[in-house]
Amino acid sequence: MLPACQLFGTLGCHLCEQAEDVLMPFAAAGVQIELVDIAEREEWVAAYGLRIPLLRRLDSGAELGWPFAPADIAQFLGLVPPGQVEA
Repeated sequence: MLPACQLFGTLGCHLCEQAEDVLMPFAAAGVQIELVDIAEREEWVAAYGLRIPLLRRLDSGAELGWPFAPADIAQFLGLVPPGQVEA
């Protein structure tokens, strides 16, 4: 089963938009990614305001901070990057 994640960000954050672009192939492959706008809750702004974009696994609570590349995400999720074959 593929892990579910949350991507913490906010509107107008160009790095968050870049993170979404990097995550798109994983979402297309079936990884569930919930976009979380930190502006919706004060505690999210306090916890993540200086750290966004940030990817968080729902099963373990593990966090991956920006910048991240597809290989970083694959390792974080325990997956092989989309389009690559395991050696």
